Amino acid sequence: MRIGMFADMYKPHISGVTNCIALHKHRLEELGHEVFVFTFGNRGYHDGEPNVIRSWGLEVGDTGYQFGIDYSATAKQLIQTLDVAHVHHPFVSGRLALKHCGPADIPVVFTNHTRYDLYSDTYAWFLPRKMRMSYLKSYLADFAEEVDLVIAPSPGVAEWLETFGVTTRAIVVPNAVDTEPFARPSAPRSKSDLGFPSDATVMVYLGRVGREKNIDMLIDAFEAAIERCPDLHLLVLGDGPEREDAEKSAAKRGLGERTVFAGATPYELVPDHLAACDFFVTASVSEVHPLVVLEAAAAGLPTVGVRSPGVGDIVVEGVSGLLADNDTESLARRIEDVACDADTRRRLSSGARDEAARYDIRLLADEMLDLYRRVIDRARQTRHIDTAS
Repeated sequence: MRIGMFADMYKPHISGVTNCIALHKHRLEELGHEVFVFTFGNRGYHDGEPNVIRSWGLEVGDTGYQFGIDYSATAKQLIQTLDVAHVHHPFVSGRLALKHCGPADIPVVFTNHTRYDLYSDTYAWFLPRKMRMSYLKSYLADFAEEVDLVIAPSPGVAEWLETFGVTTRAIVVPNAVDTEPFARPSAPRSKSDLGFPSDATVMVYLGRVGREKNIDMLIDAFEAAIERCPDLHLLVLGDGPEREDAEKSAAKRGLGERTVFAGATPYELVPDHLAACDFFVTASVSEVHPLVVLEAAAAGLPTVGVRSPGVGDIVVEGVSGLLADNDTESLARRIEDVACDADTRRRLSSGARDEAARYDIRLLADEMLDLYRRVIDRARQTRHIDTAS
């Protein structure tokens, strides 16, 4: 099977969507399929993998985003040879996939990875909200009608799509994780390697350091939890526009010696860093089905997070982690419940590993392939009917 993955951004940009594409691409290639990634920008970047097709892109500030207008001639020729196209961003890549795949009767699958309403509230707040929501609802509803299959990574996102006006019923296929490297890191780091006392209790945040991730509330809750759990420390793996402010905020509160901002960490090194930690923490409510929670669980780290679609779809309360209300006091109390009780951490760690096994890429890649075959067969049947008539 020849499969196209369409994304506005890919490596070296680091994100859950990038990791999701890369993980499925690698597994599908292991199974003997050809997988192409069609993306924009970073044309001088050396890809350590085959079949990444980069077209011209205009860099947008320091966001890491490169805006593309259309695909190169080479990309357009390759698109015509695909059996199925899988869109991971609906606005630029999604429209272009429909434009170039439609005339060739190549079915298009769309995974909705993002809560676009929440991102709009964070990054387009200067525009009237009613106007923004009206546009997003209209666009997503129309786009979903044009593709052949809509996938939601979690039940919460499927429900959100429905309430957001998307009448095309989404099929739930969870994001996947390769559990092996997280369960058995090749070069595990120690707490002292990362700058913490050897007897510290370390909670880790992994991801983009941006406003939509609720970093301020995370630091507030960390500060409050220290009163009851004096051995608690925080590791932040990731970069983003709010990193400098977050570091300054931690230092101003006297948390500088308890907090390590490690910056962007190569994906292959993440399991080694997680091995030094005791549990994962996030205050974000903008997730759809966060890979970082699955990765932490595969490493045996329970999650303390905010009860919301995405995080709440993965974390099983009292089994693989604990969920808080969306406020600082509630999050701090849940952090304390895990940080101050080693027995609780051990019990939740075992549950986290068991839950992670359900999301292993070896299981979910097979499920995705089955969906690809279904839309390909449906497209062929439609072509046969049209030809016969």
